[in-house]
Amino acid sequence: MKNGHKATLKDVARLAGVSTVTVSNVLNHRHNVSVLTRQRVNEAVQKTGYRVNLVARGLAGGRTNTLGILVPDLTTQYIGEIVRGVNDEIRRAGMEVLISTASDDVKERSQIDLLQEISDGLILILPHNTDYDVSLFEKNNIPMVMIDHRGSSIPLPAVDVDNYYGGRRATEYLISLNHTRIAFIQGRYEASSLRFKGYKEALLNAQLSFDESLVANGEFSQPGGFAAANQLLSSDNPPTAIFAANDLSAFGVMEAIKEKGLRIPHDVSVIGFDDIPMASQVFPPLTTIRQPLLEMGVAAARMLLAKLRGIEPPSNRITLATQLVERASTRVWRNRSNSKEEVVIKKLFLT
Repeated sequence: MKNGHKATLKDVARLAGVSTVTVSNVLNHRHNVSVLTRQRVNEAVQKTGYRVNLVARGLAGGRTNTLGILVPDLTTQYIGEIVRGVNDEIRRAGMEVLISTASDDVKERSQIDLLQEISDGLILILPHNTDYDVSLFEKNNIPMVMIDHRGSSIPLPAVDVDNYYGGRRATEYLISLNHTRIAFIQGRYEASSLRFKGYKEALLNAQLSFDESLVANGEFSQPGGFAAANQLLSSDNPPTAIFAANDLSAFGVMEAIKEKGLRIPHDVSVIGFDDIPMASQVFPPLTTIRQPLLEMGVAAARMLLAKLRGIEPPSNRITLATQLVERASTRVWRNRSNSKEEVVIKKLFLT
């Protein structure tokens, strides 16, 4: 609008030749408006530069037609794939998405306060202070869905994957390749603990002894995976295979192996967990346990949309299956102690 005038709902209605109620129906994506009228209103919105005041609408007790997503960060493909699934499904429903990051408990609280004021519902990815989240949910009656968070005391709908089975399947696969010295690089959160539990169960089922010296902490990060692998590979009896609790730490493992002059998978096999897009692009391409990240986002969005429509899901938790994706970073282990190749390798390391 000219002369610094901020466009109002009445301005849009006047230009489109309709009532303010009709404009509101269009902006709220209600279906009781004809296609032609909807087009006129949208053109008037663009010409006037009208912007919906979401905060005012939220404080007035109305629907903002917006859903919020709170994530710890946006730097990983893991988070990016989940958010893409959420965003696609929410947009298909004719709603908008607000994404906010919170890397610590204090900031997370303030972000939830803001999001609950301007959103009709929230999707939380790996929240840190769960007790506070639940109190907000109970106090303000804001529909919430959590992704990838386990806790029997949390009365919130949640979407996760079978982390225990994924960890067991990864270890069983390495055992099937004749590996007996299998290291595990841990991460953060309960998800890593469940994958570790699956790892130990697979060793037990194969009658292989659990060796605590084969466990290191990689912090779910590439630098952490690099440091953990360096520690493991520097031992007197290093592993022949390494299972990293996520793909990012697996990338760090691969760097450490290469830096030591070893080959993947001839000298050390590597398997990750997640199957983020980069897993198929590194060299060699990473064998990993696939989490259906996109589908996790879609499932969480559908669960939240159902709650907004007053439909309670049959279960408060959706657990999706994981899948082994075989690529070139793993191979059958052959004891080369008497081979010419092993003699050459020993000479290289002793020189």
